[in-house]
Amino acid sequence: MKTTLLFIGLFLSSFAYSTEPFFHTVKAKSGDGIYSLLRRYHLDTHNCNLDRFLELNKLSINDNLHSGKKYKLPIKIYKYNGTSIRTTIGIDNFKQALRIKDYNEKILANNLRKTNFLDSNILWVPYHELNCVDEASGKIESSVTSKPKETVKEGKYLSIELFGEKHKIVEIKDDKLKGEVYYIVSGHGGPDPGAMCTKCTSNLCEDEYAYDVSLRLAREIISHGGIAHVIIQDKNDGIRDEPYLECDIDERCFGAKLPLNKVKRLHQRASAINDLYYNHKKHGVKKQVAIMIHVDSNSEELKQDVFFYHHRTSKSSKKIATSLHKTFKEKYNHFQANRGYKGFVRARDLYMLNNTLPTSVYVELANIRNPSNQKRLIMNSNRDALAKWLYEGLAEAKI
Repeated sequence: MKTTLLFIGLFLSSFAYSTEPFFHTVKAKSGDGIYSLLRRYHLDTHNCNLDRFLELNKLSINDNLHSGKKYKLPIKIYKYNGTSIRTTIGIDNFKQALRIKDYNEKILANNLRKTNFLDSNILWVPYHELNCVDEASGKIESSVTSKPKETVKEGKYLSIELFGEKHKIVEIKDDKLKGEVYYIVSGHGGPDPGAMCTKCTSNLCEDEYAYDVSLRLAREIISHGGIAHVIIQDKNDGIRDEPYLECDIDERCFGAKLPLNKVKRLHQRASAINDLYYNHKKHGVKKQVAIMIHVDSNSEELKQDVFFYHHRTSKSSKKIATSLHKTFKEKYNHFQANRGYKGFVRARDLYMLNNTLPTSVYVELANIRNPSNQKRLIMNSNRDALAKWLYEGLAEAKI
């Protein structure tokens, strides 16, 4: 009787689904970007998935997704034949079949499909399993903020020219962040200085102070065994200790000139991050985090504590933002017990949160127009403290 029922079930299913595989379709959620949607369905580890997604939906990499609109994913839907994954899709590789099985189970565990493929006879096959060619492998540097040109003492010190003459020697204190990758993006740069204070003793430019804190954070991460990619670089500046940092326009994105157009500028840095992400992912790196560092501009009267934005639907993004917030609150309670801390954590739709593959967070360090907040920026000891506290919050975050 069971055999008869199974036969009937398989017979009926052949009418419900075409024998030709088709691509799975989903509705975009509020806050979804191309990369975040692919990441949700575990399709972010192969460039060909991104290329196929753009092709299927007739999109360009700069396009936004619209909430509620349906998009085809690079996932092929097959009618499972009830025998094996290999005979269903016509492959011989047993390990490949196991990966596809694991993928279906992961999708089910994440509540992205309602039934097991064995029960529903619906098999999901990610596009990259059948259509992508493996990229050439290569060893990842222990730190690629700037390739270390000199090892002062093997295993204990690195010399990184990007940090400038005074700060280029980095002591490796421990391996707390071993195997973790961080992408540090200082806001604006090049033709766009970002927020400014033009009424100050000397002009203050957001990009210069965000960059200085970014370098200090990268140095801290490397000193604890992590990999730090500084996405926006100014090779003439390095870490600076003077209060007033000269505004200039020679920042680059990995050597490339920064475009005048804002969207192109954001796309350039997001693409740089995503290319690196794919390479690290291919080599088994599990924790990859991007942190965007900015300085806000508001009314002169408004005192602002450091605050954080996270991706609207990413739990890991929220965890990191919350960890950073918790660290800053603890530091203020310790060093300025009666002051209070009014920084916050919020979700926000921002290009760099929606279009980067690593778990991403966004930081606003201060209000550049407020005299009290300016001390947080112009005192090099405060910039150093900001970087150290950011490191601690990142290190403590469990994702």
